[in-house]
Amino acid sequence: MRRSRHDQPPALHRAGQHPARSVPCTHCGARAHQPCVLRKSGRRLPESHPQRITDWARITACCPACQVEPGITCHDDGIPRAGVHARRYQEAEDTCA
Repeated sequence: MRRSRHDQPPALHRAGQHPARSVPCTHCGARAHQPCVLRKSGRRLPESHPQRITDWARITACCPACQVEPGITCHDDGIPRAGVHARRYQEAEDTCA
């Protein structure tokens, strides 16, 4: 399967939707449980934005790499990361499974 630039493995609920749809998208403003949309045209996207997937992993799981709790941003030696560690994506998938 295809991986995004954040290199997170694909995860799907039984309904065929990514579990990241359970949180709002900070990129396009889509509400929780609604699909992401293009900001200019409003066209619905088949996949969630990478930022939404990152937010879902941050909210759902502890990070095994930097030992932070859910809701806390990952860091590298005290410097906050823009995204989350790849191991946190796996932990979030394991949590929702």
